[in-house]
Amino acid sequence: MDSINFFDNKTILITGGTGSLGNALTKHIFSNFPTIRKLIIFSRDEQKQFQMAQEYPPHLFPNIRFFIGDVRDKERLIRAMEGVDFVIHAAAMKHVPIAEYNPDECVKTNIGGAENVIDACLKTGVSRVVALSTDKACAPINLYGATKLTSDKLFIAANNIRGKRDIRFSVVRYGNVMGSNGSVIPFFMAKRKEGILPVTDVQMTRFNISLQEGVDMVLFAMQHGWGGEVFVPKIPSYKITDVAKAIGPECEVKIVGIRPGEKIHEEMITSSDSFTTYDLGKYYVILPQVPVWNLNEFIKTHNAKIVPAGFNYSSGENTQWETVESLRKLIKEHLYPDFTI
Repeated sequence: MDSINFFDNKTILITGGTGSLGNALTKHIFSNFPTIRKLIIFSRDEQKQFQMAQEYPPHLFPNIRFFIGDVRDKERLIRAMEGVDFVIHAAAMKHVPIAEYNPDECVKTNIGGAENVIDACLKTGVSRVVALSTDKACAPINLYGATKLTSDKLFIAANNIRGKRDIRFSVVRYGNVMGSNGSVIPFFMAKRKEGILPVTDVQMTRFNISLQEGVDMVLFAMQHGWGGEVFVPKIPSYKITDVAKAIGPECEVKIVGIRPGEKIHEEMITSSDSFTTYDLGKYYVILPQVPVWNLNEFIKTHNAKIVPAGFNYSSGENTQWETVESLRKLIKEHLYPDFTI
């Protein structure tokens, strides 16, 4: 089934829908799936909802709804999900240092919120759920990563308790979204006016994915997930020093040291994951150790190939790399059309 027919007459709810990915998903959905029944933006930030509503006025977008609510509030989620077919769970506390300083708040949102989303989906007849993960959930060393790994495990295990319900829970895991709120490129763009770019460590690398690639991956998982998978994209890495050179070649680079809970390199697949990781072509997928469906059928349907034992996917050992020039091109193309050096 093609994507247009798959989303025809469906109601979609996005938790954390006023964030960077939620905005990109909303734009893509209305541009590509004009026959959806309803899109519900669920978030707790009324100011962001107000601003987003200006971009999607009801006389032009009669099938969008803005729903104030917190994923910590299960009853509110249940009410919001009445009549919903598909849920994209993007709500999270995601800033590493803030989570380190406020651990109980991070746990309540990222773990308790995940449990509430799962329970609400099971109670309301939702049929497809895609939860957003992060590279920091892979072999985590900070609280944010640990809570997102726990969230991933909860969503994967939710397939075991679905009973006779027609519902599938899948996860997508990817690296830094280029230009998202709080990420390094907007930070450096602001700092270059001061002539100094703070760099944590000269060896630091990160995965890089565009917002559109993130959107495409979420919708791929929604349409093709069988339940229990962690989808991982094949994306390039960059060196943080190359980002600094791309944005402010004349700026002084000031080494400030890594922040609490940061890694030098990020991973998305560990060597321990390799025994249940398959190559789908455009994506890798980490399968549950005990899937609720036939593994051989999954392999045949997706033309999946098991990765070599011991395989790991790290931003520091990637085979694809952004260069200073390619970063400048991406910044101009996707983020700042007037960007010049």
